[in-house]
Amino acid sequence: MDRTGEHALLYVRACLILALWVLPVAQLSAAEEVATKEQQGKPRKILFDTDPGGDDVFALLLLQSLARQGYAEIVAVTTVGGNVGSRQTFSNASSILALGGFENVEVGRSATVDPPRADAAHIHGSDGVGNLSRSLPAPPRRFGEARSAADIIVEKLRAQPGEITLVAVGPLTNLAAAEEQHPGILSRAKEVVIMGGAFRRKGNITSQSEFNIHCDPEAAQTVFSSSDNVVVLPLDVTMRITFTGEHAEAVRKAASNREIADFIVKLTDFMIQTTKSYRETEGVAGFHVHDAATLAYLFYPETLLLRRGEVRVETEGKWTRGKTVMDERHGAKTKANAWVALRVDGSVLLSILTEDLKLLCGAK
Repeated sequence: MDRTGEHALLYVRACLILALWVLPVAQLSAAEEVATKEQQGKPRKILFDTDPGGDDVFALLLLQSLARQGYAEIVAVTTVGGNVGSRQTFSNASSILALGGFENVEVGRSATVDPPRADAAHIHGSDGVGNLSRSLPAPPRRFGEARSAADIIVEKLRAQPGEITLVAVGPLTNLAAAEEQHPGILSRAKEVVIMGGAFRRKGNITSQSEFNIHCDPEAAQTVFSSSDNVVVLPLDVTMRITFTGEHAEAVRKAASNREIADFIVKLTDFMIQTTKSYRETEGVAGFHVHDAATLAYLFYPETLLLRRGEVRVETEGKWTRGKTVMDERHGAKTKANAWVALRVDGSVLLSILTEDLKLLCGAK
């Protein structure tokens, strides 16, 4: 055999070896790709506990957009007194769901109808939605006929253990009531994702505590003691997410559904005006969409950095009641119960939020 023939034989052998080596890998990669696509295509089941509230409204609209896009399944929405009283938060959540076309989602009433220990009507308006409630669709559900939030949480988590993510963006009263009613129930959630607390910065209701935790610190401590699957989005990151009039106008310009878009613009204008007096937006004419950070963690995690730790809540201090505490000393941690977000790419997250709101409003 001449040299040309030898080269040809070597080439054929090399091709055969390469084919035998590549083929199984290609088949495995294809199988993995299919599995990945199937996993990505499965909506994340969300039970959303809220006290609307201007920033709650934006989070609930964002959740509806994600559900409309097929990324989320809204299992139920439960309401709690916080930014305003429990009857009003129930009405607001029902109307916002109807505004987005999700009026068939069950809405639960607060586990307690007692007035909240503190409210934020001076920021969110007497009705919690910038005094715009009369412009919203009539609530399709009645408070007196609704099931208790605690009952809904217990039922859903018992029926689908490990499948439902519990997102809480108000005082943690309902979650604690569910845990007390059925001990261990919160550990059946896939995750418990909450907006609350402040770790490396000052509070927003007292110098030490954040509003949601301050409203019911005993409930918050119950939640943190219930399991080790808690994720916390505190003021450390949410104060870096400032929604402006320009963001709202961008949504309106792209919208075909002007009812939702006009509401977003009007609510934004109201929230910007009430936020000004608190001097917390670093000179930016906007307001903090705190609660949207919970959904950022679930759907856009690349925008956040988190730290694992043991979180506890001060329930007795005269000056520190409601303060969230995490031991950051360099010692062995055997009781870590939470992931805490400490950094956020706010500009990227705001761009994402704006685009998702455009989609909800039927971007042209």
